[in-house]
Amino acid sequence: MRLLRGIAGALMWIASALVGLVGVVLCVTVILLPVGISILGAARRMFGASVRLMLPRAVAHPAKEVKRSTRRSAKNLKKDASRSTHKSGKALGDAKDTVGKTVRKKRKRLQLST
Repeated sequence: MRLLRGIAGALMWIASALVGLVGVVLCVTVILLPVGISILGAARRMFGASVRLMLPRAVAHPAKEVKRSTRRSAKNLKKDASRSTHKSGKALGDAKDTVGKTVRKKRKRLQLST
């Protein structure tokens, strides 16, 4: 999967370079200047998308990765809480609420640090 994303990013990078070249040529002609500027903007967005394809997921989308990791750790904590408590249903619910509070605090701390 990583190899395919890298190849797709490289091909998109080449395509965006060609689109940028067309935009520069259109900007040289005074009549087509507005078209050239919009094509240059599209090429810039394509460059950004191609670079994000080539980077690892944690670097390309750090905020999404934090949410994903906290969600994963919350599931693990809730599983551990439900396995370790063999008390009444109310005590189990209280343990899950405590775990939920811990996860929310952790998520808040991670969001503040990024």
